[in-house]
Amino acid sequence: MIISRTPFRISFFGGGTDYPEWYKDNNGSVISTTIDKYCYINLRSLPPFFNYNYRLRYFKKEEVKKIVEIKHPSIRECLKFLQFKNNDRLEIVHSADLPALSGLGSSSTFTVSLLHALYTLRNENITKKQLAMEAIHVERNLIGEKVGSQDQTAAAFGGLNHIVFENNGNLKVNNIFFSKEEIIKLEENSILLFTGLQRKANSIAKDKVKNIKSNKNINSLNDISRLTDQALEEIFFKKKIDFKKFGEALKDQWDLKKKLSEKVTNYQIDQIFSEAYSQGAYGGKILGAGGGGFILFLVPKNKQRRFLKCFNKFLQVPFRIDNTGSQIIYYSKS
Repeated sequence: MIISRTPFRISFFGGGTDYPEWYKDNNGSVISTTIDKYCYINLRSLPPFFNYNYRLRYFKKEEVKKIVEIKHPSIRECLKFLQFKNNDRLEIVHSADLPALSGLGSSSTFTVSLLHALYTLRNENITKKQLAMEAIHVERNLIGEKVGSQDQTAAAFGGLNHIVFENNGNLKVNNIFFSKEEIIKLEENSILLFTGLQRKANSIAKDKVKNIKSNKNINSLNDISRLTDQALEEIFFKKKIDFKKFGEALKDQWDLKKKLSEKVTNYQIDQIFSEAYSQGAYGGKILGAGGGGFILFLVPKNKQRRFLKCFNKFLQVPFRIDNTGSQIIYYSKS
């Protein structure tokens, strides 16, 4: 029995520049952190009493004899990529602290966690960088999803990082250091709200990718890159976080993100942001592709009570920064 645990992420700046369609010509970078909300993969050998070779449990149940019959795209392509055979006979069970389609990188976190567990089953070590790169390959080249490259990288490495995507396909992860006191302040000034609006990230991403070469999006992505560099200098390279400046920069990031695709926002989401600013939020942004899911707001502590009362129909999810990345938390040969 093997259990892998992999954290979800919150992206602050740079989203959109992590698509290969962009960074292979322009480079790209993001600032993000992983949090103490996790995806779990339970993996074990299947006993020889059943007339199927693979039993899968996620939000659906599958029992199949052949890998090619597996409907879950990430499970099927990970097994094929690592050259598992039909007679390897495995049970794979997925569980998570947060729902799918919510903007915290859940699909990529799943792929990272599954690859980590499968490598461990074969007693093979894998570096964090290799784990990230192979998850990107599985999702983009084997499954064919128009996803960026930040979610897999954040999930594999963990922590508060500046991630750089080079035009040769290489990636670099630079940890951002703050004192424990400043990290606690960041956690305490952040409010993570779940809108309950689920969306298909891949359809929004396809629209963004389709528009990447347009003059409008080129200008917006260049502005996002400059904003990321500015945030590094003025917020993350300081000993103390200026939360008002941080929030205003998040607001700018959100305004730029909305220009990448008409599908990123809608009337309901715009109303949430308008009300949030009237209730004292410094700034905020939808996490992930857009269209719903989780929204992160920076709200000073003295205004949070009124803020949360205003948004009491939404679920607030407190979180802490995670620095572990993907881990194997249980391993037994028996």
